[in-house]
Amino acid sequence: MHKSLLCLLVMILTCATPLALAQSMAIASPEGSIILTITGEITRTNKEDSAVFDRALLEALEWQATVTRTPWSDGQDEYQGPLGRALLDFVGAFGSEMTITALNDYAVTMPVSDFYELPVILAMDQNGQAMRVRDKGPLFVLYPFDANPELNVERYHNRSVWQIKSIHVH
Repeated sequence: MHKSLLCLLVMILTCATPLALAQSMAIASPEGSIILTITGEITRTNKEDSAVFDRALLEALEWQATVTRTPWSDGQDEYQGPLGRALLDFVGAFGSEMTITALNDYAVTMPVSDFYELPVILAMDQNGQAMRVRDKGPLFVLYPFDANPELNVERYHNRSVWQIKSIHVH
């Protein structure tokens, strides 16, 4: 009798675990305006085959502040936003490249490794204020130019997409 009960319990746990895991991996649906859509080689979604984010969902990720100058601003500013690697980990990205597209359809393909090897953020705030579209927001790929002067070159400037609307992982 104990052996039968044990086998039944093992079967229930074995069948329930993938379902529970899948449910725990679900991304909440955004309640506010969608500001970022991620598609491609990702394992976690919340809208068909994509992961869509409002500001609140992005605020729930690991954030970092970066104080730096950029070629597009005067002086040094403090930028805050989610770490790129935290975003990719959150959606279960498994590609080696990503194409980041801006609201004006400017697009750059860059290695996923940039987000893992460098403390790149998707800046959402500048000097304590939410970045608006006219201020390169709502999202701006930002490298730590001052902390890593070797990044202050055209290759990384070109990858610093602002007014991001989507990321496609491939």
